[in-house]
Amino acid sequence: MKASVFVGTSLDGFIARTDGSLDFLPPGGGEPHGYDEFMATVDALVIGRNTYDTVLAFDAWPYAQKPVFVLSTRPLAKAPSGAIVERIEAEPAQIVSLLEKRGLQHIYVDGGITIQAFLRAGLIQHLTITRVPVLIGAGIPLFGGTLRDIPLKHVATRHYASGLVQSEYEVGA
Repeated sequence: MKASVFVGTSLDGFIARTDGSLDFLPPGGGEPHGYDEFMATVDALVIGRNTYDTVLAFDAWPYAQKPVFVLSTRPLAKAPSGAIVERIEAEPAQIVSLLEKRGLQHIYVDGGITIQAFLRAGLIQHLTITRVPVLIGAGIPLFGGTLRDIPLKHVATRHYASGLVQSEYEVGA
């Protein structure tokens, strides 16, 4: 199974403010930068509980009919009508095994703690990181501590008129 990350960060590496706010990101995601094309390749999402709670506050559910697996030890708030949401409580390797058995081939992993756990477990193959031209000084980091170096192979870097800079990497290459 392929597991990918597609995430926006401040230039100083934060995916959200300390309170979880995403107000530093461009409204509506900014200009097109490949998200829709990426989502077309994804079978399902695996996200953390904090990410789920944040997304519930959005004006519209952003994942359409894609199944969303939320890592949580507690019951979830009700999903919006039409959303396919399932709470799951397991280690990353167990989650990948379970989703493979369900026939899924490509998952989108999102949320700081979840991304970090999947990276530590060696289960992410592709990273797409879009840096927003702003320094926010503090917040939730994309990458936490690792037990070892995680080698990356640069695939591509693109820049956009708004100042977004997006880089893609293969993990473990």
